[in-house]
Amino acid sequence: MALPKYKTSRANTHTRRSAWKASAAQTVVCPNCGAAMLPHLACPSCGAWRGHVYAKAVKPGMRN
Repeated sequence: MALPKYKTSRANTHTRRSAWKASAAQTVVCPNCGAAMLPHLACPSCGAWRGHVYAKAVKPGMRN
């Protein structure tokens, strides 16, 4: 396996890592209860997804 011949400078390392950006997760509105939820997943507050209600999807203490 190849090894680097020289140490990478701090400036080069920081320049390369400057593109590493974190973005906020996109949310949609639940059609059942109106809460914010992640797309393609069951709603954490009411458990609804595609017309069905899943009890296992509801977080503890979130049920209305």
